[in-house]
Amino acid sequence: MEIVRDLMDAAGSQLTRSLVVVLLALVVWWTFRRFGGRWVGALSARTSDKHEVEREQRANTVWTMVRRVGTVLLVLIVAVTVLSIWDVPVSGLLAVGSIVGVAVGFGAQGLVQDVIAGFFIIVEDQYGIGDVIDVGGVSGTVEDIQLRVTVLRDLHGYVHYVPNGQIQVSTNRTQDFAQLVLDVGVTYGSDVDAALAVMADELEALATDADWADIILEPPQILGVDALGDSSVVLRGVVKSLPDQRWLVKREAFRRIKLRFDREGISIAFPQVEVHVHQAGGAPA
Repeated sequence: MEIVRDLMDAAGSQLTRSLVVVLLALVVWWTFRRFGGRWVGALSARTSDKHEVEREQRANTVWTMVRRVGTVLLVLIVAVTVLSIWDVPVSGLLAVGSIVGVAVGFGAQGLVQDVIAGFFIIVEDQYGIGDVIDVGGVSGTVEDIQLRVTVLRDLHGYVHYVPNGQIQVSTNRTQDFAQLVLDVGVTYGSDVDAALAVMADELEALATDADWADIILEPPQILGVDALGDSSVVLRGVVKSLPDQRWLVKREAFRRIKLRFDREGISIAFPQVEVHVHQAGGAPA
């Protein structure tokens, strides 16, 4: 009976200590989740000169990665501590875990490569959650950067999972600022100087519009005639805007230019085919 009583007392003591460890871990986890995001956001604000929206995206990306790594480490520490309280030989498990880790490392080099690549993507700030990027032959908005994959959603709503280790080149369309190249083709019979003046006037009006002034970062530029195409004279202008608003600005600029061209009688070119009909004698009709 004394042996049973001693075992029960020991079990109660071990259970109490285990519960204390778990409760402490929960407190640490709660504190980490509550204040860690704020700390990462403040750190990103001090170390980045980017626009507020981009800083927030970068902070969200870094916090997501830190939260996942911290959660895994906390779970491992609690598990090892509880096993030690219950006198489970942890050293043997750690040795077996090391051997398994080496074996898995040899067999899962691609996985390790993906994780390391994902880490450097975050550290180097190549792109973050909310950015629009081109990677691995697909493009879309970054919804998540996991330890192994980058998750994109394209304009059609399709979700793409790109392994981080396979990303050789990444193109970020929404980093720092966007520079929109606006090419408008007019017919060869149009007054080119008048068309350029209309483009300049409409783009300036767009940049000074109260609804768009905070989005367009610099006065637009008209670069002039960019090309003499098969059926059009291509006029080019450039607008610098906030990165995540580039498509809205582009659509509005084209809309205004088209309406103004219609009022001024300037024709926008479209592909044409000129047909020559020859009479029986060989002379063109």
